[in-house]
Amino acid sequence: MANLNQVELQNLRHLIGAHETSYQKLNTYASQTVDPEIKQVFTKAAQDALNTKQKLMTFLNN
Repeated sequence: MANLNQVELQNLRHLIGAHETSYQKLNTYASQTVDPEIKQVFTKAAQDALNTKQKLMTFLNN
């Protein structure tokens, strides 16, 4: 994979941060709801955000 330039690196960091924020918020929402179906939706969305963040992080390790 080609090296990232400064703009690409900055955008990647922004995306990683946004997914981390989404993950944290969705986990909080899941922990605060009592409806099991809604809790499941929030939990899955949080896991999806975490998975995407981890995939984006691989670009920093190459």
